[in-house]
Amino acid sequence: MTLENVVRTDSPPLLKIDGVGKEYFGNKVLEEVSFTLEAGEILGLVGENGAGKSTLMNILFGMPVIARTGGYTGRIEINGREAAFSSPFDAIDAGIGMVHQEFSLLPGFTVTENILLNRESTKYNPLVEVFGERIRALDRADMTKRAKSAISKLEFHIDSNTVAAEMPVGHKQFTEIAREISRDNTKLLVLDEPTAVLTESEAEILIRALRNLAVKGIAMVFISHRLEEVVDLCDKIVVLRDGRVVREAEPKNTDVYQIASWMVGRKIEGDHSRRVDREDTEPILEVSHLWVDMPGETVRDVSFTVQRGEIFGIGGLAGQGKLGIANGIMGLHPAGGKVVFDGKSIPLNDPAHVLKRDMAFVSEDRRGVGLLLDESIDWNIAFTSMQVQGRFLKSYLGGLIQWRDDEAMRDAADRYIELLEIRCTSHRQRAVELSGGNQQKVCLAKAFVIGPKLLFVSEPTRGIDIGAKKLVLDTLKRVNEEQGMTVVVTSSELEELRAVCDRITIVDSGRVSGIRPANCPAEEFGLLMMGAQDIAAAVER
Repeated sequence: MTLENVVRTDSPPLLKIDGVGKEYFGNKVLEEVSFTLEAGEILGLVGENGAGKSTLMNILFGMPVIARTGGYTGRIEINGREAAFSSPFDAIDAGIGMVHQEFSLLPGFTVTENILLNRESTKYNPLVEVFGERIRALDRADMTKRAKSAISKLEFHIDSNTVAAEMPVGHKQFTEIAREISRDNTKLLVLDEPTAVLTESEAEILIRALRNLAVKGIAMVFISHRLEEVVDLCDKIVVLRDGRVVREAEPKNTDVYQIASWMVGRKIEGDHSRRVDREDTEPILEVSHLWVDMPGETVRDVSFTVQRGEIFGIGGLAGQGKLGIANGIMGLHPAGGKVVFDGKSIPLNDPAHVLKRDMAFVSEDRRGVGLLLDESIDWNIAFTSMQVQGRFLKSYLGGLIQWRDDEAMRDAADRYIELLEIRCTSHRQRAVELSGGNQQKVCLAKAFVIGPKLLFVSEPTRGIDIGAKKLVLDTLKRVNEEQGMTVVVTSSELEELRAVCDRITIVDSGRVSGIRPANCPAEEFGLLMMGAQDIAAAVER
């Protein structure tokens, strides 16, 4: 889409951000931010984690955390009139929809019920005459029709009767977006990392749908760390760094490497260095006929072997079972089959036993599984090691009396804050106050401090910026090479796996479609993702 397709007048812009500033906990996270957005225009808002993107959108959407922390400076205008929303309901009434980086669906509700929450269709019931309007019955047929209409605009199939808790993350993201565009008055859509949880094919479908929505006059603020998508989709790009707008540009006049350099203030190299093929060593993990009952990521029959000291990748499309493998082995979902680690069989469905066997897991669900959100960074980093290994404790009278070693916890936290460049005020800051990328780094630090022989990492760079992504991947390679830690990486991004892994297995329909060296052509992995094992094998020969 080009701006020439949108009718221009002398009327004020749909959205005007003028000199907006914000402080959090003594940190100035936004300073004199200004830009405009026209109807039907797609603006790409990019910047490293902690640059202030999500905070700016929270201000625009009237999130309560802004008012609770002292408000903001500057001015926001919608169609030329100042807008200072006191709640998200005010923003919604003004025609603004927002899809947050973390899901806000009600797990026990269906797709239809989530899309139409608080806007349900009702039908007349004779009891209304006695008990009033509250006794009106839900018109489920009309609700289903409305929900399907919203989903169809995204050109993606989701069963409207599916319960949210049973859906894979990609389907949840499409449901969140469908909820926002189902409102008749929506004229501005804010999308915070909408493709971070999507596979490449799902992301392509969403990008196409967003273009169609823009043609219909809906403006968008598109926040993403996938810079190729930003260049491909957006009409203009605003780059934030350290809370300031450092550049506003048109995609046709720049490229992803130039944008990345503006984001981080330094030159970014094109690709991660490829790992060299290593000779096979003895196996450290042998998985035989594994099945895992994980909703949306069912594993049916998976077998593979991981060599000691390698980085082993697990890839595949969303919902095909790749995420279920680590979750099943680590005991987070019901599983069966046989798993042998370091020469000894491990019992499934027993998370505590697995952790005691020198294995660790960084979940793809950092908020639901990975973090104690209301606790400090140092407590998050030390907690699992304290529980499993007895570290960070002072013992007296032969262990009869124990309490936390706060100094040791602080030293460990400060070490990983520096190593992983976690942006925070101090080790005492609560995890909930960190940006998504910095929360991910805390999850990694928690696993590293255990010092496991084998580390499972699921979606290690989901929702983090290009600079932080390189740092995380480089850190995984470093602990692998310097400490001999075996790493199993599960990722939806094939190029990420090819950049750091020795070998990659592709999972399709809950089974291994094929295992290849990471330096195989990308097309071959693509065929395996589509279930074309025979064709991929022919390509290999």
